[in-house]
Amino acid sequence: MRTRLKAHKNMSKLLRFHKNSDICFVTSVTYLRRPILAENANLMIKVLDEFSKRLQINILAYSILPDHIHLLVDCNGNDLSKIMQKMKFSFTKRFKYGQNNRKAKVWQSRFWDHIIRDQNDMNRHIDYIHYNPVKHGLTRSPFKWKYSSIHTYYSAGYYSDDWGGREVYGNFGE
Repeated sequence: MRTRLKAHKNMSKLLRFHKNSDICFVTSVTYLRRPILAENANLMIKVLDEFSKRLQINILAYSILPDHIHLLVDCNGNDLSKIMQKMKFSFTKRFKYGQNNRKAKVWQSRFWDHIIRDQNDMNRHIDYIHYNPVKHGLTRSPFKWKYSSIHTYYSAGYYSDDWGGREVYGNFGE
């Protein structure tokens, strides 16, 4: 006999199965995909910097696009859900203050994450994060997008001048 699982009305609690020491790829999307992040990228970067210091986490890579953000986060013993909750709340509070609009919803309620499995997986995700503005047609070269950690990686010698001339493949949770 086949048993059917019924969807429970309170199944909105998403369980994340990872240790707090994991490195995670994260995608968080704005509410209704409103394109507010690129024009507020400096605020987002400030929030990321503050949380990196306060929680002693490492943002290994990032790309801030108009309607979503990609992060590669070394949680360093912190809970990823709490990191994202606090980061999104802090950005929202400051954004709403700047907009003088206390009611606007800023983020979709959840985020997508992936635990990095090994060095190859991490390299693929870093490349994906940095190529994402090209994928979305925001620029022809990832080096032309200001709101990305690609500039740090380039300065450290991880990318050549012509990187990004080919598409970076993969489905990474958008």
